[in-house]
Amino acid sequence: MISCTEFVMAYSELFAFIEERHGKETLLRFWEQLSDKFLYNLRQLVSEKGLAGMYEYWTHTLTEEGGKHSLILTDDEFRIEMECCPSISILRNNQHLKPYPDYCEHCNVLYKRVIEPFGYHCELLIHDSTTGKCTLRVRRKA
Repeated sequence: MISCTEFVMAYSELFAFIEERHGKETLLRFWEQLSDKFLYNLRQLVSEKGLAGMYEYWTHTLTEEGGKHSLILTDDEFRIEMECCPSISILRNNQHLKPYPDYCEHCNVLYKRVIEPFGYHCELLIHDSTTGKCTLRVRRKA
């Protein structure tokens, strides 16, 4: 099986291409389409298990991708504390391309679009996009 990390450089180049040729709004619509059409496994886990489903999804995904992170699950919150994003590490360590500067933003669009319709508030805090340090926090809406 090919890991999604094999495609990180292609994603970065595609995001830059779309924004340069068609603008940021078109890129945002592209990310929304990706979310709607390809994150069915996350959608199903959130639907069936709520916060525990998110924990299950990212336990599998981040184990496969690597990086340095912590997953926190409580009764009312799921959180990812990303210390070093594996995708950003790949982009930073590649000498042949200039990383798309807003690469981290796609996570916010993709995951918020899947999670929030199930009654949760999803927030991505990007602490440092050059090192891939961020927090994804999900809580049930009041």
